[in-house]
Amino acid sequence: MMNQKDLLPKDMGLHTDEQLIKLELNQLMPLLPPYDKPGMEPALTDPKPAWKEKYCTSLDGYIGIDTLVRPKSKEEEDEFVRKFVSGLGKIFSDANNGVLEPLLLTHEYCAKCDTCSAACHIYEASGKNEMYRPIYRSEVLRKIAKKYFTTSGKFLGGFVGADVDVNWETIARLGELAYRCNLCRRCAQTCPLGLDNALMTKEIRKIFSQEMGIAPTPLHNKGTMLQIKTGSSTGLSKPAFLDTLEFLEEDTEEKFGIKLKFPVDKKGADILVLHNAGEFMAWPENPVAFALLFDAAGLNWTLSSEIMGYDSVNYGLWYDDYQAKQIALMQMKVAKDFGVNRIVVAECGHAHKASMVVGDRMAYGESKIPVESCLPLLWDMVRTKRIKFDPSKNNFPVTLHDPCNVVRQLGIVEPQRNVLKAICPQFREMTPHGVDNYCCGGGSGFAIMNSQNFPQFRDQVASRVKFNQILRAFQDTISDTSIPKYICAPCSNCKGAMRAILEHYEVTEKFNVQYGGLVELMVNAMVGMKKPFLEFLDKE
Repeated sequence: MMNQKDLLPKDMGLHTDEQLIKLELNQLMPLLPPYDKPGMEPALTDPKPAWKEKYCTSLDGYIGIDTLVRPKSKEEEDEFVRKFVSGLGKIFSDANNGVLEPLLLTHEYCAKCDTCSAACHIYEASGKNEMYRPIYRSEVLRKIAKKYFTTSGKFLGGFVGADVDVNWETIARLGELAYRCNLCRRCAQTCPLGLDNALMTKEIRKIFSQEMGIAPTPLHNKGTMLQIKTGSSTGLSKPAFLDTLEFLEEDTEEKFGIKLKFPVDKKGADILVLHNAGEFMAWPENPVAFALLFDAAGLNWTLSSEIMGYDSVNYGLWYDDYQAKQIALMQMKVAKDFGVNRIVVAECGHAHKASMVVGDRMAYGESKIPVESCLPLLWDMVRTKRIKFDPSKNNFPVTLHDPCNVVRQLGIVEPQRNVLKAICPQFREMTPHGVDNYCCGGGSGFAIMNSQNFPQFRDQVASRVKFNQILRAFQDTISDTSIPKYICAPCSNCKGAMRAILEHYEVTEKFNVQYGGLVELMVNAMVGMKKPFLEFLDKE
C-alpha cells in the first residue's frame, strides 16, 4: 500500500490486486464529543478474502459496484477496456449528451488550483487522503482520454502526461472511485472557474452503465429496473399500494381519532403529489402528514395509483441518462393523463432535481406539466395562517439538514427554515448551512447501497462531516438523554442516511437523537392534534 501523500494518478494503473490505500480510524477526521472518546466508534474492517478474488478491492478495500467482477481471461480484460474507451469517446462527442458543454469545459480548463478539495466532505473526512480529492479521478480520466484521443498521446504516451497504464485494474478502480463521491456539487459551487468535477464523476458512472452494463445492484436492478417493470422502486404493486393507503387511513383514525381519506386517482385535481415510494414502507408517517396538512389547508389534490404515478424516485439520475429519461417521461405522462395543473414533489431531494430540472428538460410542449417543490407551499400554509399551529408542542432542540438537491441545485433555502423558525422555539442551524451545507453522505445512491462492506464507507467516511455537524448543533444538550433532539431532514434519501448514521453510532439509544421530515413537525404542532404526532413524544 502506498503512502497517501505519494499517491499519483498514474498509480491507478499499477498491476497489483493489493489496495492502493487503506483507511485507518486514527487517520480520519476526529469526531466531536462525546464521540471523541476511545471505543465510541466501530473499527474499520478489511474486505473478506473471497471479495478480493471476485471484485475490485484494490482501490481502498471497499466495494461499491457489486456487479464489477474480475475478468477470467486476457480477452475479457481487453474487451472490458475497449468498451470503456468507446464510451469515453462518446461522452465527449455525442451532441445528444445534455451536459456536453460543461463536461468539455471541466475537462479542458481545470487549473488544478485544488480549491475544490477543501469543499469536499469526503476528502476532509478521510483525513485529506489524496485519492478522494475531487480533481484526482478527473485527472485520471483526462490522462486516459489523452492517451487514446490525442495524436501526441497515441504516439508519445507517458512523455506528454498520458502516463496511466490502462488495464482492467485502472478502469475498475476508476469505476469504484466514481462511487466515492456523493455528487453533491459543493466542489462546483466553490470552483473559481465554475467547473464541475462531480459532473465528470457522474459521466464515469454513465460509461459503466450505458456502455458496459455495470452498475450497483441496489441502484439498477432493485431501483430503476424494478420501477420500470412495476411502477415503483420498491416493487409495491397497485393493489398493495391501495391496501397500504387503506391501512394508513385506519391507523390514523385509531391513533389520532382523525378520519383520513387519501384522494386517489382524482381526475382534474389541481395538484398531483409525488412521494418517494419508500416513504410508504419506511416512513409512512410522512405521506400521512402531507395528507393531513393538505386537507387542513383545503387544497385540491390527489395521489395516483397508476404505474409510475405515485413514485417520484428516478435512480437513473445518478448513473444512466437513458434510464432517467424513461422514468421522467413516464411520470410526466401520468400527470398529463390525470389532467392536473401541477405536480408537487414531496420530501425527496433527488426527486426535486429529477423532476424539476432533469425531467423538465426531457419533456416538451403539451407533454410537459409544471413541477414545483412542496416547500414553498408548506411555508405558505404557515405564513397565511391557513392552519393554526402551537409552537410549544415542538419545544425541543431541532436542527435542519439541507438536502443538496434542494438548496444547492435549486436554490430553495428559506421556506423550510422559515417554517421551523415559526413552529420550533429551539430551532438551531447547522454550521455551515443553506447552499454551503454538507451532504448527508447518502447522496447519489449511497443511502441504499448496502452491498458487501460499502455501508461502512458511507457511515464512517461519507457521512462523517454531517455527523460532526449534528453533534455540534446539539452540543449544549447532547448528554441530557431526557431531552429529545430532532434532525429535520426533508428528503427521503437524506432520512435514509440519517437512519444509517444514528444506527451505526447508536446515537438514538445513547443520546435520544431523533430524525424525521418537516411535515411531521408541522402536524405535531397543529392546534387540532389532541396527542403528539411524533412517536417519541407519545408517553402513553
